[in-house]
Amino acid sequence: MTAAASPADVAPLLAAAGGITVLTGAGISTDSGIPDFRGPQGVWTRDPGAAALFDLDTYMSDADVRRKVWLMRRDHPAWDARPNAAHRALADLDAAGRLRALVTQNIDGLHQAAGTARDRVIEVHGSIKQVVCMQCGARTPTPEVLARLEEESDPRCPACGGIQKADTVSFGQRLKPAVLDAAVRAAAEASVFVTVGTSLAVHPVAGLCDVALENGVPLVVVNAEPTPYDGSARAVLRDPIGEVVPQLAKYALDAAG
Repeated sequence: MTAAASPADVAPLLAAAGGITVLTGAGISTDSGIPDFRGPQGVWTRDPGAAALFDLDTYMSDADVRRKVWLMRRDHPAWDARPNAAHRALADLDAAGRLRALVTQNIDGLHQAAGTARDRVIEVHGSIKQVVCMQCGARTPTPEVLARLEEESDPRCPACGGIQKADTVSFGQRLKPAVLDAAVRAAAEASVFVTVGTSLAVHPVAGLCDVALENGVPLVVVNAEPTPYDGSARAVLRDPIGEVVPQLAKYALDAAG
């Protein structure tokens, strides 16, 4: 297994990097008050049954589950969350032209809120900010649907009456091919591939590490807990994300300056 490194150990790699691709998971948003899923205090760690609410077949077939999910969406901390130091550091990388792409498993929109260009962010699991009708495909801003919860516990599509859900990827639902293709290109074409706050346990997104490695792209893992790719990484950093990512960004920006 690759020994834990420090940001200074990664500095030469970042200094030589042309375009950096970053993959972020739930761990980058915990400092913004959004809990992760599999960490020690994760949503599914504390309540394993909560994972069933993210299953597509269960959602589509059970109105009671949909009602619970709508209340969960209404109360999601993302609505009040603000970008933290790690989000802002990646936005600084983007502003300096050092970011090839920012692939995120998160649905909270905090990378865009921090200032990373929208066309640089690849949301592989979708966004909580939009709702999609599962029958006709109509899209509606989520706040408009949440506003109807006082009158409708399971708000249906105003266009066709179909079942609506947040435009996020549930268990049993495939990633959008165009989005996954963009993420694969971003991993293959990077000078360095950095993963931040993700367990790298869920495929196909975790497989982006394989894409990077197969194309000779060095891998850097930033995560408090071990991941399946630690042994293949050029460096593994265990320190808090809110401290490590700004330091890594500073090394990259100092090299550019």
